[in-house]
Amino acid sequence: MKKFFLGILILGSLFVLGYLILPNPPFPSPPSGSLQSNEPADTETPFRKAYFTDYSRQQVLDWYKSQFRSLTYLGFPVPSEELNYPPEEAQTIIRDQTRSTFLEELVHPLRESVYINGFEPTSPKDVIIIQGRHYRQKITIKYVPSSSWLRILVFSGIVGATVILFREWKRTLKTK
Repeated sequence: MKKFFLGILILGSLFVLGYLILPNPPFPSPPSGSLQSNEPADTETPFRKAYFTDYSRQQVLDWYKSQFRSLTYLGFPVPSEELNYPPEEAQTIIRDQTRSTFLEELVHPLRESVYINGFEPTSPKDVIIIQGRHYRQKITIKYVPSSSWLRILVFSGIVGATVILFREWKRTLKTK
């Protein structure tokens, strides 16, 4: 029985290691028809880009979800999670002074994340007009890649902790 569980642990670990060493996907592309912002705050890092778009919140989220879910491993889609944050968190997560109506994160567990921040003006003074064209909203995308070495190190810690906890659990069963 012990060899069976050890075999399962080794096979599962090899499967997860394969998932963790996959290369990071590229920065997601913008929705079609959007205009990239050239404002200094939107161009200061290659991992954060902003766009002006006429897409609705749901269309923007669907666009990025479809791109983020396109990563596959052994022919299967890589699992992804969606996290919803209050808009106030955008000043901490995206950049200080970022205006926000919604903020969501798409995550590949133990891998990379994409934050999607949207700002839809609600008052006439905030209307977005760029180069004579009216846009529905400004979206800011922050891509947070991770190093495969760091992912492997974290996973090694998880496996090590699992083995230690399993041994302790077995030891406590013998003492009862």
